[in-house]
Amino acid sequence: MTPADLLEAPDEAAALEALHDAGCTDGLPVVIPTPDRVERMVLASGYDGDLVVGAMGPNLGAASIEKVAANAVMAGCLPDHLPVLLAAVEAVCDPAFDLTEVQSTTHDVSPIILVNGPARDCGPVASGFGALGPGHRANASIGRALRLCMINIGGGRPGISDMALLGHPGKFAACLAEAEEESPWPGLHTSFGYAADQGAVTVVGVGAPHSVVSPPDDEPYPDRLLACLGRAVAAPGNNNAAFGGRGTVVVVLNPEHAAALGAAGLSREAAQAAIYERAVNRRADLHALGLGLNRAGADDDLIHGAAGPASILLLVAGGGGIYSVVLPSWAAGPHGCVPVTRPVSLDQACVVPWMAAEASAAAQAAGVGAGTASPASATA
Repeated sequence: MTPADLLEAPDEAAALEALHDAGCTDGLPVVIPTPDRVERMVLASGYDGDLVVGAMGPNLGAASIEKVAANAVMAGCLPDHLPVLLAAVEAVCDPAFDLTEVQSTTHDVSPIILVNGPARDCGPVASGFGALGPGHRANASIGRALRLCMINIGGGRPGISDMALLGHPGKFAACLAEAEEESPWPGLHTSFGYAADQGAVTVVGVGAPHSVVSPPDDEPYPDRLLACLGRAVAAPGNNNAAFGGRGTVVVVLNPEHAAALGAAGLSREAAQAAIYERAVNRRADLHALGLGLNRAGADDDLIHGAAGPASILLLVAGGGGIYSVVLPSWAAGPHGCVPVTRPVSLDQACVVPWMAAEASAAAQAAGVGAGTASPASATA
């Protein structure tokens, strides 16, 4: 970080106001990214600060390790959170994510970060009660850091380049881990070819979560649950329903709902197919609502609310009970709002200067040549 990159202020209170005035925050107070704090975060990454992860639209700003670290500091991240954040930044920088379009659409689409495998321990990232709500530092800090990167590196500012007509609170932060131990199925990341013991992050552009209630009052309970989820996926006001089955929908099952489907003998793929079959609208019903975005056809044609069974991402999280969640798709953009998954590197190591200096001093005090002392290292 060069002096030309730095803002100056007499104290941290003034620095906070300067960051607000410059449009560099999400509207909430931030931790001041002083050079020392940013340097420590860069050091924890194990990479050089000028290494570029990718370009963030719409400004196509270079997401260097140092810039990502600065936004991580501002968001309140710990160094342990950085591997998940870096994977998420890499994912949204993939051209398939269509970040420029996600940032600039009038829809309320926003990335949600889904964490699997050993990467769940980076914090740890919560997967239980209230995992998408307040009170979980890793979830909130990692999700917020991605948004701050999108603001400060990608240039997404409301009414200027971020044209969401209203937005929703998930645009501040949306990050959770899958409760793999509570799931009847392998971790979501295995659906994308990753080993169960590989840490991974999946990022998807979604709208605000829709609560789906399904109490286990009578039989056939699994069929009623699938019907409720299918109706929520195909809710006519959602883009994925109106656009005739584009995009990726995220369905987060609470552990009791997931257990019911597992006990019925349904694999993840079978459950996805069952929801897809039930996620339909008649063409005439959509047209009656003014949603004439589908190709011409018979009134009784069934229009699916997802591109296919695999476009319904099914994972387990939250507390047990009668509520699960559907996060509808934006269903637009050149690539159709697809998920992007990236591995999380958990084996980066770096030399910590102050630890190395202490080791050298101790060696000299003990009469051992400084050149024989091994520098201490820390794993990010």
